[in-house]
Amino acid sequence: MSTAVQTTARAMTVTPLFLVPDVVSAAEHYRDRLGFSILNYYGEPPCFVFVRRDQVDIMLKRAESAEQVRPNGIHGVWDAYIWVDDFDAIRQDLSNRSAKIVSESTATPYATREIDVEDCNGYRLCFAQDTSQ
Repeated sequence: MSTAVQTTARAMTVTPLFLVPDVVSAAEHYRDRLGFSILNYYGEPPCFVFVRRDQVDIMLKRAESAEQVRPNGIHGVWDAYIWVDDFDAIRQDLSNRSAKIVSESTATPYATREIDVEDCNGYRLCFAQDTSQ
């Protein structure tokens, strides 16, 4: 009689998907203003792309209509929350790249430092460092 070995699958990461009106323009914004690299474009003309900064990927997909582009940023909340290990360095890099910084908190009640940026389509990304240690 064999004993069944129970395994648990682990979630590894999350990759948000943002619908955008122009994939190339959005990807170039992520590269130039937010410090991401552009990975492979898909389709002709491009309708999908991954952008990556360090271990963070974001998918950009061409929207079928303007109504599909619905960032949370217009409501003043995040579309993605990105953990960083050096807040000062990311803040300086984003500033040097002329990213649209919409808010910054150097000390939150939940022990983080945060900087919020908005992309060219209104999607809001928060770069945050844990300060509890």
